[in-house]
Amino acid sequence: MRQGVMSWLYRHPFWTFCLLGASFLLFGSTTVNLALLLKLNFDLWVDVGWQVAMDGALRQLAELLLSGYGAMAAYIVFKCCEKVLVDTLTRRDTPHKLNKDKERKSP
Repeated sequence: MRQGVMSWLYRHPFWTFCLLGASFLLFGSTTVNLALLLKLNFDLWVDVGWQVAMDGALRQLAELLLSGYGAMAAYIVFKCCEKVLVDTLTRRDTPHKLNKDKERKSP
């Protein structure tokens, strides 16, 4: 599946650029206050103790961690799109082109 997605990205540079922008915005919006909110949540746990779990801090911590993983996924999409666009713009042989060349050379 990974090769299929990367192959599609190599064949459609415009949509790759659009996906790059969308993943950049998603990553940026999810990480703006993430570190600050995690620190405040941790400080609350240290100051009050396990009582905060009853008050919803455990759910908030889970949501913050989930948001962090979502931001990491958006960053990975961003880096994949970046690689494809850099390869395309610097005119390197892309895996998509290499596969077509191999198919032509095989008997």
